[in-house]
Amino acid sequence: MYRNPVDDYHFLFTEVLGQDVVAEATGGEVSADDIRDVLTSAGEFAVEVLHPLNAIGDREGSKLVDGAVQTPSGYQKAYRGYVEGGWTTITIPEAIGGDGVPWTVHNALSELWSAANAAFSLCTGLSVGAVLAIHASADQQVRDTYLPPMVAGEWTGTMNLTEPQAGTDLSSIRTIARPNGDGTWSVEGQKIFITWGDHDLTENIVHLVLARTPDAPAGLGGLSLFVVPKFLPDAAGKPGARNAITTVSLEHKLGIHSSPTCVLQYEGATGHLIGELHGGLAAMFVMMNASRTGIGLQGLGVADRAYQQARDYADERVQGRVIGRPEGTPISGHPDVARLLLSMSSRVSAIRALSVQLSYWLDVAERKGDAEAATLAEFMVPIFKGWATEESVRIASDGVQVHGGLGFIEETGAAQHLRDARIFPIYEGTTAIQSNDLVGRKVLRNKGETAQQLAALIERDLAPLRDSDHPVAVRTVERMDRALRTAQTATGQLMSHAVRDDLRSAFAVSVPYLELLGILSGGWMHARMLTAALGHAELDDADRRRIDEADFFGAHHLAVVHSLAESIEYGEIG
Repeated sequence: MYRNPVDDYHFLFTEVLGQDVVAEATGGEVSADDIRDVLTSAGEFAVEVLHPLNAIGDREGSKLVDGAVQTPSGYQKAYRGYVEGGWTTITIPEAIGGDGVPWTVHNALSELWSAANAAFSLCTGLSVGAVLAIHASADQQVRDTYLPPMVAGEWTGTMNLTEPQAGTDLSSIRTIARPNGDGTWSVEGQKIFITWGDHDLTENIVHLVLARTPDAPAGLGGLSLFVVPKFLPDAAGKPGARNAITTVSLEHKLGIHSSPTCVLQYEGATGHLIGELHGGLAAMFVMMNASRTGIGLQGLGVADRAYQQARDYADERVQGRVIGRPEGTPISGHPDVARLLLSMSSRVSAIRALSVQLSYWLDVAERKGDAEAATLAEFMVPIFKGWATEESVRIASDGVQVHGGLGFIEETGAAQHLRDARIFPIYEGTTAIQSNDLVGRKVLRNKGETAQQLAALIERDLAPLRDSDHPVAVRTVERMDRALRTAQTATGQLMSHAVRDDLRSAFAVSVPYLELLGILSGGWMHARMLTAALGHAELDDADRRRIDEADFFGAHHLAVVHSLAESIEYGEIG
């Protein structure tokens, strides 16, 4: 049974970042203690309602019947419960009818929904992103028409970018929008890989569609963004006539089977412009950036679910004599199984802590206008998305390994976690897209200045551990010092490729560089969690687990920084 990491979040919210980050983000209106109750309630819904549907949805999948998508058994009832529980509004800004919780809380909730049922959470997460994009860029008429039912959960939202000939290369988009002469636009074209592009959970679906307009300039600068609903709102704002959108087919996928991934055909569908003409990419980036962080959190959720299941199985399964342990000791006592489990948990803890740090920067940047926090958040988004999702696949794979042969059998559920996780490093920009953004826009463009800011923060947070004589503290400082020096050298080497006009080498090692910074940031988080745990007068079981995780991460994962740096030094080969 999935268990809610509410205590870990409370520890992160109140101790690891040096203050109550929830209170800091809300001006004292809400505290971490208040949010403990919220996360507890959310965890109950996740465990009791969403999690039981995870395997059902995987087996049944969503189906296209007579041109309409039917979701698996129980999904309609679960969605109604989600809405009635107020979960659609909690993360929406107060200005448009939501509860306006900070990103620290929003992202913690995202982990819970993803751990319980990743496919279901894609629907609700995309809707939040669509609401934020409409709120940020649409005119008042569009906002008044679409935001109230979307905030209430009566309508959901999607993101329509990809086309058969235009995957990552959005400049190749061919979908066209022509003015109708009455302020509306006629949208024609085909979009593929549209997550939750059609379903039976709500009465309407609002598509945000990137398209060209007649005589638009070529490339990304010629894209505009349109809101195109499945049903056109009538005079009362209710779903009226069916828009000219056809669900052509559903993709047959490796995982997340209950999430309908649609091919949509727009056949002169009526839409409204969002934002400036030819400013579509900027408007869409509001949704894309929220989604990139959200997919990283999905990776975290599935990783923790895979870990918890592997741990529970290993604690019960008895197989073979365990070295140095009494007869009947379960397989969790075998040295290599113990290694796998601690490896999984140490990475989950690092990713969760990094998500809180990123969330805090987003909160401070948004609510206080802190420019430094905004820069650090922008720098960290591709690292978090890329590293968290790649690790989710590895952690889910380790979960299969812990189960042994049974992990390869579908009935245990371990295989589903691996299948579901595999899309995360691809969704919302592959890991290479994230690393190209990191290297091109966030390192080379400002000559490594933000990377140095990050290094300074890490150095600052190692200071308390330098005063400790605890053996794990001593080892952590030594390992982090070496990893930090190696990372700084790697940044210099990356920039030297560009100085030599060898951009191919810089981008050929951009993924290793992203992973290096992800692992380094994970070590940073463990150092901070270790500091907080060692600061307790008496250590409890959670503290001892955190000490072990910090020691393991430093020995087994932080060490990888040095091999990645060697790859970065040599650049492109061949």
